[in-house]
Amino acid sequence: MVITRKKYQGVLNIVKFNWHQYVIVAVLILLFLSLSLFVNGFFHNLFIWGAILAFLATVVSLLVSYYVYDYSNLYELDFVEVLDQEKVLNISAGFDETSEILLKKFPHIQLTMADFYDPHVHTEVSIKRARLVYPSHKDTMSVNTDSFPFRNQYFDRSICIFSAHEIRNEEERIQFLREIKNVTNYETGQIIITEHLRDFANFLAFNVGFLHFYSLDSWKYCFREAGLELVQEKKINPFVSTFILRPNGTSN
Repeated sequence: MVITRKKYQGVLNIVKFNWHQYVIVAVLILLFLSLSLFVNGFFHNLFIWGAILAFLATVVSLLVSYYVYDYSNLYELDFVEVLDQEKVLNISAGFDETSEILLKKFPHIQLTMADFYDPHVHTEVSIKRARLVYPSHKDTMSVNTDSFPFRNQYFDRSICIFSAHEIRNEEERIQFLREIKNVTNYETGQIIITEHLRDFANFLAFNVGFLHFYSLDSWKYCFREAGLELVQEKKINPFVSTFILRPNGTSN
């Protein structure tokens, strides 16, 4: 578990956990530049511009990542209301960057840490690398996306930050949201889902990498199917949205 965030930690983690992608881009750039030496005219310019665009796309994505994860106040978690004395469920997917922050920010919180990562189902290599660098807290409970080992309506708040999108199957994602709904108090409970969206801003920032995220319409559909009411969408910054939801006691 991450205890104290360091300078440039967010962007360095991205490079560390996804280094294979940057190797591929570097090889592609070298290939374009090499090919440009053997041709003239249109194809020479095509390869040169291909190398330039690949380089710029990588630089832009890293700059945006620095802005989102290091420069902005994202990890101050100001979008979370006061949680002292409340029973809170924080759900991660193999890499928990927020539980320690919650414990420090709210010293009287009653925090339960859960992790739904299953290496046989969630095969992202970046998550595997993250777990090697940041092992889960000893008190973290392993849960299944379709079955939580908690009493119905037990938690006052349920939080899921940058983890729900790791569930790539839509039906599994809906069932996961239903499980969150079931363990959150129907009357006064609140559910917080924070994610990047598959939108124009994230396309400009991460180019084809934005396909790893889901659209606003997709999230709204999953929320409805899971029996959740969307109370508010907060823009933490141009690239990250937080959904404030509450259980409405029904689901399809």
